[in-house]
Amino acid sequence: MSVQAVQSVSGGTSLPRLKVVWNYLEWGGANIYLLAIMKQAASSWDVEVLLPSGSSPEMLRMITDTGARYTCFDGALDLSPAPTVKRKLNRQWKRLRSEMNATRALLREGLKGSVVHAELAPWQSWIFYLVLLASGAGVCCTVHNALIATSSWRTAIWKIRLRILSNRKHFQIFVANANARESLRGFVNDRFWQRIPVTYPGVDVKAIKLALQADEGVRSLRLRLGFPKDSVVILSAGRFIERKGCWTLLEAAAEVCMAAPQAQFVWLTPELPSPEMLERISKYGLSDRFRLVRSSEVGSGRPAILRSMRAADIFALPSFIEGLPIAILEAMALGIPPIGTNVFGIPEAIRNGETGILIPPGDPASLASAILRLVADPALRKGLGDAAQQAALVNFDESRTAQIAISEYERLLTLSNREV
Repeated sequence: MSVQAVQSVSGGTSLPRLKVVWNYLEWGGANIYLLAIMKQAASSWDVEVLLPSGSSPEMLRMITDTGARYTCFDGALDLSPAPTVKRKLNRQWKRLRSEMNATRALLREGLKGSVVHAELAPWQSWIFYLVLLASGAGVCCTVHNALIATSSWRTAIWKIRLRILSNRKHFQIFVANANARESLRGFVNDRFWQRIPVTYPGVDVKAIKLALQADEGVRSLRLRLGFPKDSVVILSAGRFIERKGCWTLLEAAAEVCMAAPQAQFVWLTPELPSPEMLERISKYGLSDRFRLVRSSEVGSGRPAILRSMRAADIFALPSFIEGLPIAILEAMALGIPPIGTNVFGIPEAIRNGETGILIPPGDPASLASAILRLVADPALRKGLGDAAQQAALVNFDESRTAQIAISEYERLLTLSNREV
């Protein structure tokens, strides 16, 4: 295993150290959530991110934009499907290897006087957390989605592991929505559960306001995609994967396009899907009525993405498994009426009929009906969009989440220093 520091930013030696860790290459909302915290922490903490070699240049640039530095380690989590026992075993080995290499990278300089915020599931990677706790660091993680229902034996194992971790004074779990917090009840000890803070993913209010003042994103994306002036653009954003309801969206789009010739669909994604998925997309016969656009194509950084999102009249994300997507919150903050599924943390942001429309997951007919309703009613779009914007800016300001997280970092640092 090799550890390579590929970027260095000198930090004051008197600053407490914050180490942020994840072990996968495909980035998304969870990383944006962490970057928002890091951006605010950078003024009073020496912030370093540890992530796998081969991470995208876009992610590395976003890290340095926060004022943090980064270190890469060998090995990354394998998130591809594992239909056979052999594939499952291979995927588990890759997970263990990535965790071992991340641990070595963290321990290389010692962790006394440090807080580690890791993006690894504690019920699965519990030994990783125990090793860090034994080193004297304050340690925390964020649970983004509610724990899924599983077998009784696996549930029992998860409870044992989480009880062990929750009995350590300088360990803390954050949750990204109240639904995830409730799912942890009974898995951790009661006193620990009572103090689990909800740290919602949030929007950069300043960047939102700047995006709302700029019209070039709206014009340029519509012109580049060749949309007629009277088009109604339905936007989705995030990785084009099944758990985000990509095929549900396409089935609904096929129905909508037959009924509403002005409807145009765009999916903004950090990376294009596989050739096999692209072939499957072509079978829906949507032609240029559906466009996949890489986020890097609309500009560099979140401000450019936010400006481009303003090209949308409607936002739709029919997820099956989702905590609380930042893309939904950003669309709401921009005044775009959202359509989401009534799963996990999404109803904590979208109040059906008030700040958007909620539909069941895996229901293309309901999604098509909701889209057609908004396409046909500009006044409804505006009313829902205005209410969504107010709710997002008031309730989901990323600076509030960062303040909660940093306060917990300080508490963990104090506790860990007492035990060293």
